[in-house]
Amino acid sequence: MSQSKDLVAASATPLILTILSQSESYGYAIIQEVRRISANEIEWSDGMLYPVLRRLEKQGLVESEWRESESGKRRRYYRTTEAGNLALEVHKVQWRSTNRIFTRLWEEAACLS
Repeated sequence: MSQSKDLVAASATPLILTILSQSESYGYAIIQEVRRISANEIEWSDGMLYPVLRRLEKQGLVESEWRESESGKRRRYYRTTEAGNLALEVHKVQWRSTNRIFTRLWEEAACLS
């Protein structure tokens, strides 16, 4: 089952920040990593990823630079900034809290059924 568009949009920032906090990367590789870690439940397109990357860069959470890859192709590589790493920690707290709330809610609802 694939994720709803709303949930994918809500999770885009923490997903990107998490991937980039582990190592710098470029667009296509980020898309492939999201597909891999979600077991193909989340499939992003360029049109979804790049506006988020531009917004994160404008907010100072990621930075980028153009470089030539090993194949000779120019790629824009992204990495988190210190502010991006701090924002990721906030996202982790928020998502863990949300997960706990829904888990508790659904467990209580199951007991009432």
